Amino acid sequence: MQDWTPREHYTAEDLVEIIRILRDRDTGCPWDKVQTHASIRKNFLEETCEVLEAIDADDPAMMQEELGDVLMQVVFHTVIEEERGRFDMEKVCREVCEKLVFRHPNIFASSAAENAGINGWDALKNKEKGRTTLADELDTVPLTLPALMRAQKLQKRAARFGCGPEDAAGAARALDSAKAGWDEAQTQESAGELLLAAADAMRLAGVDAEEALTFAAKRFTQRLEADETETGTRRIHRLLE
Repeated sequence: MQDWTPREHYTAEDLVEIIRILRDRDTGCPWDKVQTHASIRKNFLEETCEVLEAIDADDPAMMQEELGDVLMQVVFHTVIEEERGRFDMEKVCREVCEKLVFRHPNIFASSAAENAGINGWDALKNKEKGRTTLADELDTVPLTLPALMRAQKLQKRAARFGCGPEDAAGAARALDSAKAGWDEAQTQESAGELLLAAADAMRLAGVDAEEALTFAAKRFTQRLEADETETGTRRIHRLLE
């Protein structure tokens, strides 16, 4: 049993210390101390999705809670690495702070001196990561991203190297071709090409394909629920007549 004194104000350092206590090999929580990166991997995704739900609902209380859960996931994974002696929370914070300063030469004088003549966010990232080829660009798009989001990121990076349609008209032609392929043979491959072409057309139109489908699915659900409610209400009214 740990002698923990409740605080009036908690800090990120307190959170790190609590996770360390929970992870203690001898006196820690039986569940927390045996977890690994892999065993809690899906938790990170679930907590992130719950933050997105709070954002969409514009619910500040829910957002505060869910952001705390995401922060806890960050600390949990960091403490696991701290135990291995590979990095700690100070290094995580230092790296992201250095990255933010480096990528804002319009704000920070030190970055302006280091990156004279480079102002674009993508150009700064490429310099920072040492990316020089199309393969470099494509290989750094995470495989774990949702499919539509990943497709548009790949297409955006490919476009910088002159690959893919150059404008909305070209994207429309590619979409028509993919649609014809789907009409001819409704296979997984033709379906993939149709979705890929649609995602590119949306990208060039400034539409986030992942969000577009997410909100369309939400509207679809709301319509069905409304129809079900209306149908049920009419049925009740008929029974009462």
